[in-house]
Amino acid sequence: MKKLSFQLYSARKTKLSEALSIIADAGYSAVEAYADNIDQLTEFKAGLSATGLSVSSIHIGREELARNMPDTLALASELGSHHIVCPYLKPEERPDNKQGWLELATELADNCAQINSVGFDFAWHNHDFEFDFLSDGSLPMRLLLDNVPEMQWEIDVGWIQRASQDPASWLRTYADRVSAVHLKDVAADGECSDEDGWADVGFGVVNWDELVTEFRRLETDLFIVEHDCPSDLKRFATRSIQTFRSWK
Repeated sequence: MKKLSFQLYSARKTKLSEALSIIADAGYSAVEAYADNIDQLTEFKAGLSATGLSVSSIHIGREELARNMPDTLALASELGSHHIVCPYLKPEERPDNKQGWLELATELADNCAQINSVGFDFAWHNHDFEFDFLSDGSLPMRLLLDNVPEMQWEIDVGWIQRASQDPASWLRTYADRVSAVHLKDVAADGECSDEDGWADVGFGVVNWDELVTEFRRLETDLFIVEHDCPSDLKRFATRSIQTFRSWK
C-alpha cells in the first residue's frame, strides 16, 4: 500500500483552503476531488499549489458525464488526474428491476469507452443500495460489474459493511477490477450518533485485519480515507492516517 489520498467530501464543512492545509499537515500526499471542489476550481488549484497536494482521482456525477464529457476529460487533464469515478445515483434515479440496471450498465459502458479512449481510467463508486437484492434475486452491484467488464471499481468497504455484506469477500471476488479502495469505518451500534454512525478508520467495527490481507493482494496502490460526517476534521484525518501507517 503506497499511496493514501483523502476524499474531500469529508471536509465539505470546512473552508477549502483550511481543509487542504489540515490534510497536508496530517501527512496525506493527495486528495480525491468532488463536485464542490470543481465549483471552486480557482481556490482549489491555489490550495493544491500551496500545500503540494496532488489529485489522485475525481468524482464526476452521472449527469455531468452525459452532458459534458469533453469538459470532464479536459478538467482531469488540468488537475493531473487520470482516474474518473462515477460516485452516486440519486434515489429517484435508482432502477427497481434488473432491466433498469442493465440499461444503466449500457450507459456506463459508453462512458467507459470514451474515457478509456484517451488513456484514462473509469470506475464506479458504491454505496449500500447496490447491495439490495432485486425481486428476481439479482444484485445491482454484480449486474454493473459483470456487464461493464472494462469499468473498474472504487470499492467503499464502509458502505458494504453498512449493507450487511462482507467487504473481504467482495474484494476477493473482484480483486482484478478494483482501482481504488475507500477506507471508511462504521461505528458500533449506538456510538457516533452525531457523525451519522461513521467512525475514524480503525475506530469502528470494520474488520481491518482481514481486509488488510486482501489489500496486499490488489494491484492498485490507491487508498482513500473518507468519513461522511466527521465532527472534527483534524482528528479524523490524523487518526485515520495513523491507522493506515500501522498496517505497513
